[in-house]
Amino acid sequence: MHSIIANPELAAAGARKIEWARDHMPVLRGIQARFEKEKPFAGLVLAVSVHLEAKTAYLAQTLTAAGAAVVAMGSNPLSTQDDVCAALSASGVTVFAKHACTMEEYHEFLIKGLESRPHIMIDDGGDMVNILHEERPELAARLIGGCEETTTGVLRLRARERAGTLRFPMLLVNDADSKHLFDNRYGTGQSVWDGIVRTTNLSVAGSTVVVAGYGWCGKGVAMRAKGLGARVIVTEVDPVKAVEAVMDGFTVLPMAQAAPLGNFFITVTGCENVIGERHLPLLKDGAVLCNAGHFDVEVDVAAIRRCAASRFVARHNIEGFVMPGGKTVYLLAEGRLVNLAAADGHPVEIMDMSFALQALCCEWLAQKGSGLSPAAYPVPREADVLVSSLKLAAMGVATDTLTEKQALYLEGWG
Repeated sequence: MHSIIANPELAAAGARKIEWARDHMPVLRGIQARFEKEKPFAGLVLAVSVHLEAKTAYLAQTLTAAGAAVVAMGSNPLSTQDDVCAALSASGVTVFAKHACTMEEYHEFLIKGLESRPHIMIDDGGDMVNILHEERPELAARLIGGCEETTTGVLRLRARERAGTLRFPMLLVNDADSKHLFDNRYGTGQSVWDGIVRTTNLSVAGSTVVVAGYGWCGKGVAMRAKGLGARVIVTEVDPVKAVEAVMDGFTVLPMAQAAPLGNFFITVTGCENVIGERHLPLLKDGAVLCNAGHFDVEVDVAAIRRCAASRFVARHNIEGFVMPGGKTVYLLAEGRLVNLAAADGHPVEIMDMSFALQALCCEWLAQKGSGLSPAAYPVPREADVLVSSLKLAAMGVATDTLTEKQALYLEGWG
């Protein structure tokens, strides 16, 4: 199979990005060193559909070093970096991805990748899983199983499992402690504000920030907004999470009450129409809307375009919409993932943990997946603990260990 990329001549620039990521990913680097010796994926095809930037590229190269034939596709048209794709293709990975491709092209790229008939796949948001269930089930003929990276993808998998339609085993990587506690909270928290600040060049300090959703991603976004000097309002539908937000010091309001107050709005819910047509007349002039959930449905972009009297490009990755009455609202990155479409995604050191976990889960599937029935499975606890242990070692941090007597005490009931 031959790669389909935008420009092979960008490979040198992409290689520098990948090398920078590699140098700051000691956990995955250590796993790669072992993989190069043991070749756990010899003879296997691995399909990877994750945001195609430097950290993902290094994961793909790690899997290749382990003996796999790797096919890589993006998981969002605007998060793909063409120079990274060029470098990854030059390194021996088959790549089907272009920045700012149409949704039709994006869909075709996923199908082309799946036509490799992978043995193991890494999905991000569930698009590959959806194709294998709804459109091309024959392409899953050799599939041992897969790993899901995101909260949104996990929700879709659990829905299939409840309906009894899931056709193959999937590991819920997002739900592992060494993933969501760090990637979703610290990764999203930093990268979202990286995307907003570099795109708008506006001050966060002194502003009012509305964070829709207080899961682990929302916690991170709210925490970093507070640290940057913003007043933070949280909107939620889950009473438990709402109480948590209040206890963490944030104001909790329904979106209809928060809409007139916010300068920045960030949606991180995994649901649709969180900011919808009913909220548009309530927004103040100059409000900035963006999304950090997986799909571009949390902010109702179609409603904004339909209701606006006119629209214009304000800056790169910022579209202004003049609403009836004269107020202007701004949408970042077309309502797609602001931290990837308008920045470089999560910090390298954070993705070191997430992608190390992905590599170990793929190895586990290669060893044990053939005996699994179709279902959504938790990540093996030993892999979860190993990633955090390797991260601590890379950071030069030591912990206590239980004595034999302490371990027996904790296992007893007396």
